[in-house]
Amino acid sequence: MNKLLHLIDSFLSFLLIFVVLLLLVPVSLQIFSRYTDVIPRYMWTEEMSRFFFVWLIMLGATLGVREKMHFDVDFLPKLSARADRILLRLCQVFMLIFSGVIFYWGIEFTKFGWNQTSELADMPMWWIFIAWPISGFLWIVFLLHHMFSKSVGDESVNQESVV
Repeated sequence: MNKLLHLIDSFLSFLLIFVVLLLLVPVSLQIFSRYTDVIPRYMWTEEMSRFFFVWLIMLGATLGVREKMHFDVDFLPKLSARADRILLRLCQVFMLIFSGVIFYWGIEFTKFGWNQTSELADMPMWWIFIAWPISGFLWIVFLLHHMFSKSVGDESVNQESVV
């Protein structure tokens, strides 16, 4: 199981780098067309940059869940190690519920966009919308792995937090 999750993690990292490189193309074309007369102003570049940005966010969030780098807000005072583990579990359960919601409604969102195309690039909208159920599913997989792996008792609860 760990080997499969590592392969998925490696593929997501590669895909994230690829999407960033793809995002550079329409954004660069927008900048050059805006400030020079060398190339015409393309409208599809704005649409494509938004689509790549959606994928960038969803892939980044998925890798954040995999590597336990998602934001964690501390609003309670430092408690005992046992209480911290309980709060961590509670947080993971709520994240799991949220991931299920994203997965379920992401499927509905993809069904909604199945027969639609984007206005300018004439691209099938489900190519963009499918990022939600894929991310939701992978969040569930990664969270369940974190919750049921043997290293849970050994892991430090003192993660960097955003207040």
